[in-house]
Amino acid sequence: MPSKTTKDFTIVLTNTTNRIARFNFYYVGSLTSNITAGYKTGNGLNNPPPIEGINLQAMGENDSSNTYTITVTNNTTRTQTITLGVSAGLDYNDLSLPDNGHLFEEYQGISASEVLLANVGDNGSTYNDGTDTFITGTNPNNYIWYSGKLWRAMSINNSSDTVKLITQWNISVIPYNSNSSTFKGSYIETWLNDTTVDGFLGNLRNYEDFIVSDATWYTATSTANLGSITKPSSSSTVTQTVGLLNMYEYQTSYIGTTTSNGYLNNELAWWTLTPYNSTNVRNINYYGDGYYYSPSNADGVRPVINLKSSVRIIDGDGTEDNPYRLMGDNDTNLEGIALSTRYSGEYVSFGTGTNNLYRIVSHETEGLTKITSANPIKDSGSFRNSAFGSSVRYSSATTIGRFLNGTYLTSYIGSNYSNMITDSTTWYLGTVGSGGNYRLAKYRDANMSSTTTTTASTKVGLLRLGELMAGQFDTYGNNTSYWTLNPYNTSYVWLTDASGYSYSESPSYTYGIKPAINLKSNVIITSGNGTKNSPFTLKLNS
Repeated sequence: MPSKTTKDFTIVLTNTTNRIARFNFYYVGSLTSNITAGYKTGNGLNNPPPIEGINLQAMGENDSSNTYTITVTNNTTRTQTITLGVSAGLDYNDLSLPDNGHLFEEYQGISASEVLLANVGDNGSTYNDGTDTFITGTNPNNYIWYSGKLWRAMSINNSSDTVKLITQWNISVIPYNSNSSTFKGSYIETWLNDTTVDGFLGNLRNYEDFIVSDATWYTATSTANLGSITKPSSSSTVTQTVGLLNMYEYQTSYIGTTTSNGYLNNELAWWTLTPYNSTNVRNINYYGDGYYYSPSNADGVRPVINLKSSVRIIDGDGTEDNPYRLMGDNDTNLEGIALSTRYSGEYVSFGTGTNNLYRIVSHETEGLTKITSANPIKDSGSFRNSAFGSSVRYSSATTIGRFLNGTYLTSYIGSNYSNMITDSTTWYLGTVGSGGNYRLAKYRDANMSSTTTTTASTKVGLLRLGELMAGQFDTYGNNTSYWTLNPYNTSYVWLTDASGYSYSESPSYTYGIKPAINLKSNVIITSGNGTKNSPFTLKLNS
């Protein structure tokens, strides 16, 4: 098989005799270093045969054949060949292997650090600063799909083999803090590590199995220009599970290229965790430049995590269309599974026409699944715009509320899908002013003692400021600004800007629409694996 690839091979054992026979198969000789092979297991796949072999019925009878999937990873620099052999005998025979024969075991993948360092691709390279090995370049093979989100692997720690990841896109938009540029104690530190349904960490899949919980984040102040690559001081650190990029990591990633085409520039604006001074935080603007921004503003959020050294890659080639898949997060054959068991960010096919790609937001209401349009909706290839209305309070009587609960349901969703949506959802309309805590969009106070009493009850709504999936998922110029639910004050409403940050605007102006709905608890998956290329298809389980 070709170098630097992972492929599945189908092996069929068939009994062509007229009586029960016993079979097993094996590989001949030893596997070359950096070759990993074994049985792929999981839903819909046969279990590996036992050591003594498997009995198959006579030809023409049920169970006269068995099918197995062998996954092979060739992490070498040249094409490799694995030679198979088959043992066969009567059902009471003991099958013995030849001296150079070896049975396959369950496929265990290869450590994420090993795969990434060996396969950066033609558009990537590495830079070792003595502590970490950074992945650099314009578009290296460092895409990873984990927990419904597309990530980029940024660096591998030289001593621990942990792998640092950053989301490819802005998962949300929130103010950094009220007036402080310090990461510790900020709104954004809280949001990233919030294990409730309202935060980031609590919506990741089995994060205790995948993520380092006591990672060190370097938070020293820096006013250096992008061309000045200097390690941050170790005198200012935070120990936390989820963090953000610091400016040094961003600068290091594009060694050998420029800020305009380094892979960490997603052409959107987003926060780093590096202070510029006591009153401003370093951010990356949509040109890819290192700038600074008042923490009271709302900017894009690209969470950063560290994968444990034990995490293994079992599929993919690291490209955007075929990202690496992690063992324990690569489900197959999900037919009949309740959608309410799936994860934030996974893709869903829903509705008629071209606006039928959605993403799971969360399970805010127990048993229900909140989804949102993957992108603001379009008409004939152009983004559909709408005024918010004459009031900053969303309801079915506002301009956008009438559209969402009328034309949108009938023309964009259709009756076959509309019956999967709950008849009424409570939408939280808390006011978040300049430097306000993101929790005020839903709760009466930052302690979350109770939800806001300012709400609307409709079938279709919008996302809140600071809610998951309320960021931008395409580059500036390929997206549009869109409304959120929350007032900024009595005259303005928050929107997510096309360049990645958020600001307030008069509700009489027109902007894009990104609908949100809650699906019923008896909606089940009929096909797909939840990725963009293979979204879940759904039906009601009667």
